Amino acid sequence: MFLSLFSSKNQKLVKKWMHEHEQIVVLAHKVISEYLKHDYDAAKKELEALNTLAVNHVMDEDIEFFRLLREDEKLDSETKKLVEEFVKSFKGVKVTLLNFLTKYTQPEATLDEEFFNTFNEIVSVLTKRIAFEEKNLYARLNSK
Repeated sequence: MFLSLFSSKNQKLVKKWMHEHEQIVVLAHKVISEYLKHDYDAAKKELEALNTLAVNHVMDEDIEFFRLLREDEKLDSETKKLVEEFVKSFKGVKVTLLNFLTKYTQPEATLDEEFFNTFNEIVSVLTKRIAFEEKNLYARLNSK
């Protein structure tokens, strides 16, 4: 308990973001599981929850990374470089993810084979991206 009182803002953010990553992975697996059971209504419900969480997570990261780059004078140059690289390299993946989720969370959207194949590809890319982010950027931010 006392440790959390003395944690830096960056450490608290990393803890929060890692927890959200876990939730994102769980929701993605629920979407896949429900789809494979042909329960498309349940899959859509899980996809909507995933959409909400992903949008909030990405927006929060964007805001905090911007703050870090502009306002945190204690941030060393190597960490700043990692943040800048992450923001730049994730931009395309983020846009693809959000567009996909927006499309398939519409009430009239059908969760068909094209949805499932694309979703699996996105999940694969995101899984690798999350691992990279946590191992490199989050580890660096957590030590500050």
